[in-house]
Amino acid sequence: MCRIAGCYRGDRGVDHGHAEVVERMCDRMRAGGPDGKGLWSDPQAGVVLGHRRLSIIDLSEDSAQPMVWSEGGLSITFNGEIYNYLELRSELEKSGHNFRSQGDTEVVLHLFKEHGLECFKKLRGMFSVALYDDVEKQLVLARDPFGIKPLYWARTQDSIWFASLSKVLLMCPGVDTAADPAGHVGFLVWGNLPSTRTLHQGVSQVPAGTAIVIDNHLRQVREHRFFDLSQEAADLLGEAASVGSAEAQERFSQSVRDTIKHHFVSDVPVGIFLSAGKDSTAMLACSMEVLKEPPRCVTLGFDEFLGTEMDEVPLASEVANYYGAQHHVARIVGRDFQDERDSLFEAMDVPTVDGINTYYVSKVTREAGLKVALSGLGADEVLCGYPSFSQIPKLVGGASALSWIPGAGKGFRIVSSQLIKRKLSPKYAGLIEYGSSYGGAYLLRRGLFMPWELTSVMEPDLVREGWEQLAPVASINQSLAGIRDPELRVSVMELSTYMHDRLLRDSDWASMAHALEVRVPFVDVEFWRETVRFFGTQNRRSKSDLLSVPSRPLPESVAGRPKSGFMVPVTRWISGESEEWEPENSLRQWAKIVYQQFTHSGSQAHCAICT
Repeated sequence: MCRIAGCYRGDRGVDHGHAEVVERMCDRMRAGGPDGKGLWSDPQAGVVLGHRRLSIIDLSEDSAQPMVWSEGGLSITFNGEIYNYLELRSELEKSGHNFRSQGDTEVVLHLFKEHGLECFKKLRGMFSVALYDDVEKQLVLARDPFGIKPLYWARTQDSIWFASLSKVLLMCPGVDTAADPAGHVGFLVWGNLPSTRTLHQGVSQVPAGTAIVIDNHLRQVREHRFFDLSQEAADLLGEAASVGSAEAQERFSQSVRDTIKHHFVSDVPVGIFLSAGKDSTAMLACSMEVLKEPPRCVTLGFDEFLGTEMDEVPLASEVANYYGAQHHVARIVGRDFQDERDSLFEAMDVPTVDGINTYYVSKVTREAGLKVALSGLGADEVLCGYPSFSQIPKLVGGASALSWIPGAGKGFRIVSSQLIKRKLSPKYAGLIEYGSSYGGAYLLRRGLFMPWELTSVMEPDLVREGWEQLAPVASINQSLAGIRDPELRVSVMELSTYMHDRLLRDSDWASMAHALEVRVPFVDVEFWRETVRFFGTQNRRSKSDLLSVPSRPLPESVAGRPKSGFMVPVTRWISGESEEWEPENSLRQWAKIVYQQFTHSGSQAHCAICT
């Protein structure tokens, strides 16, 4: 796991000044790669590659980056982990490839030489990569199927710049820093930046499952999509319809154990984020079956939650003791937040209402001596663990009965919004207008500020332009067009929006701020594919099936516990309030504070709450 940056100018060439900018970009990202740094450039080819290293696999200098393979005409700077690199290496060696390192980066180089852009389909893991092909005279920027690792890029008049963090691209000369209306509107609507957007028009994110190919004239920039979540979901739906219930559970159990085993591939110890939930407990239980000794576990608690059901520590401690795992517990108080507030905002690469929990659990995990930890993130999205899986299809069915009346939805919203917001969530006013489609229902389920509220917190012109560019409801509905199963539709929405745009992005910046690599076994292509095959059948897998995987059953105190989510008392820390904590209002208040932090000066002051 590392941080990467670079510049590509093709036949325009690069000079010392371009290399200096890339080096400063890498230095700005030192926290995510404290174990080493590297810089490589080819002035005539017009390319500079930079790297900050967090050593996880092959700790020797043989795997230092950027890595140059002169015989193959390839150079690479790579961020991530490839869990099947040993299998891929074996295949390549049989084809005549020779290796000088024991790491996964060199495998990616040789795999690209062998298969070109199709190589990315073969990688099982998380990655963002910049690869310069001197034979074809082109730069390739690629990102893993689910977008676990970020990769941002900016195109100026004469250069391409890229980096693991969007903030460092603002250091590059010529980057357009004007406000991106869709990014600003998207944050207030969702509580995170949507898809490939940032706050700036000149900076965007490489789409998940995509390789961007740039020729040496910088005139041709094309996208090669090697993984399409919606299309693959539609293609795999119901493939396992003829499988019996016993075989279905056995296949699922093998798939869970397989992904957990692969995610422990490392040359340094790997720990586990242990909460009081089913996901992390099942992960710990299964790890006992694939490891020689119990892994170390870390649990984070908040003093504000002592004695309440939201305190994760007592049950997590019971679980760790039950399985004989080493357990490290740390508690955070409001004073810790105040002391870390500036550092937290500095680490927060793009605005988000989440990530504070990961920031602190990563901090204490690194202080406990670990460089890698597994997280249960993704299990709810893949295994239908959220209330949205039942709520959204029901809402669509109910609202559709009234949607045929022309103007009924908008009329109801206009008449009722002022009355509703006094006692209920403002979302209720939009039930008829938005609830009849999956995209609209998802907006009501996950949205933070509703579209009709935006002009009260942001300039109207920016709202209109941003909402038109974003078109979130139409965009989501279009992505679901080929998927027939209601639950799979919700799963795809949760994976491609909430998980991709918020949870994964937050896990990256919040963990790498402390030089900790977070791995997510449930966000694994092979595990996901095997699970999707059972959607639409009587054996569709769920969170309850996860409990049946470990040979030693989960404690009843965990198995019978309802889903609660990992809460952080951030509003109490900010305002000192002690009354009942209301998650929705807290998130809206926190969103305003975060947005102000990112837009408080200069041309970015577009928000009414900032003045």
